[in-house]
Amino acid sequence: MSESKINETLGVTLTSLLKSRSFSMRKLSSLTGIDTATISRIISGKQKARLHHLETFALHLGVPTAQLFQAAGFDISVPQDERQSDIYTSISSVQKILQSSNFIDHQFTAELVQKELSKYEQYALTEEGKQIIIDDFPTKFASVNGAGPFIDRLKQMYLQFCENDITSERRALLGSALLYFVMSADIIPDYVFPLGYLDDAIAVQLVLDRLKQSEDMA
Repeated sequence: MSESKINETLGVTLTSLLKSRSFSMRKLSSLTGIDTATISRIISGKQKARLHHLETFALHLGVPTAQLFQAAGFDISVPQDERQSDIYTSISSVQKILQSSNFIDHQFTAELVQKELSKYEQYALTEEGKQIIIDDFPTKFASVNGAGPFIDRLKQMYLQFCENDITSERRALLGSALLYFVMSADIIPDYVFPLGYLDDAIAVQLVLDRLKQSEDMA
């Protein structure tokens, strides 16, 4: 697809999303911090959208980042046999983008994220781990300065972690996701914006799945 056609497709997609949400470009600008003139040029095809534009638009328009990446011309197709769940579809999409952009050298997989989460489960039950979450989560959370399902779930997980009447198993699982978010051992470094928080989002989803499995077995 030619660059002009890609820009046109993205412009149509953004225009449709704005209309369905009764957003003006000025409103989107106030939410995202992206200049109204820049948004206008992207929609009209006069300016190519950068990755951070796409991620920020997706966040505040409430759509998957992959939808805008695809409209912008990124090949994020996933083979049928890889479509096991939303998590693995997301991982496959992220991996393709990382490889094409040469952001990181190693392969991005669910196993890498789960391995890090497992390290944090027992640590979350220690006084030191609990204190790190209580002291550092609010600051890190505020620094994201965003909205959407991932952010909402993180906040809910933090509030649940701080409750006194939850089981040790649940506290360990919740704490592992919170420590993953707070601490700097990300599979995708946070400075690789806009992809830096995607592994955190996948970590949250992996933990939510573990919690659901635990509840189903109870």
